[in-house]
Amino acid sequence: MTIKTALTSLLNIEHPILLAPMAGLAGGALASAVTNAGGLGVIGGGYGDKEWLSRELLKAGNAPVGIGFITWSLQKNPSLLDQALAHHPKAMFLSFGDIGEFEPRIKSAGVLLIAQVQNVAQARKAVADGADIIVAQGTEAGGHGSVRSTLPLIPAVVDAVGQHVPVVAAGGIGDGRGLAAALMLGASGVLCGTVFYASQESLAHPNVKQAALAANGDDTLRSSAIDVARGIDWPEQWNIRTLKNPFITQWHHDLGRLKQSVATEKPRYLQAAADGDLDVAAVIVGEAVDFVREDVGAATIVQRMVSTAEGLLRGAPQMLG
Repeated sequence: MTIKTALTSLLNIEHPILLAPMAGLAGGALASAVTNAGGLGVIGGGYGDKEWLSRELLKAGNAPVGIGFITWSLQKNPSLLDQALAHHPKAMFLSFGDIGEFEPRIKSAGVLLIAQVQNVAQARKAVADGADIIVAQGTEAGGHGSVRSTLPLIPAVVDAVGQHVPVVAAGGIGDGRGLAAALMLGASGVLCGTVFYASQESLAHPNVKQAALAANGDDTLRSSAIDVARGIDWPEQWNIRTLKNPFITQWHHDLGRLKQSVATEKPRYLQAAADGDLDVAAVIVGEAVDFVREDVGAATIVQRMVSTAEGLLRGAPQMLG
């Protein structure tokens, strides 16, 4: 049995699974591993480090992968898009901001445009601005996001724009049960980040991987503390889900004072991240961290997810009397 959807047809992939473009973590090795396993790997270009992106694209080899950017950050350095498009990615993945100004350049390069949204209004606007695929991200997701929960958000977005473009579910999806459920909600596939966070190909620090393997969804929290500490001016509508730690607990409800302390807290935070000091540095995972329990390769994760989903979908008719 093969799961065929509008997403697999449009992207010409075997399985309806996309790798989330986790900034600094989803590099060329991880993206190519997901692509070679039948999904679509997306390199996490994040805030735009040209040297890092060039290096990771080389690591991806000839595997057709996508490239993801944080949209509001790309607006400050639009030349990054030219660098990305020069590598002829399978798709460009834009999150957190209006895609309209970038759509003509992406489409003229013959590249598909994936837009990640957090509510129905954003989905409608992204489709109007030329998105080929919509990723509807629920608040359960790791990293930056908003407030809508995945379960009701997905069918709402499908109802709003699903007749025009494939809709991909994101947020809290970590195994084949989540994939099967997303398909039943009307999605054409899933976007997963957390479940690949501790994979063998991930660029995460070894300490971070071990923390993810030991954590569960109850250990996560949405906050703006680490963005303030890093001096990154994220728009207020988006905060970031991570594992709780002493640093985040200290500053979560005292962001005003943290802003006044950035001169000392920023270097402290950046050094902790480099050292893998998790009393300070954040482990950026979502509620699907419950499903991160083994140090395995990305291909194994994809294969297990698809196998479980296929089994559930095959058995679904037996529920009907």
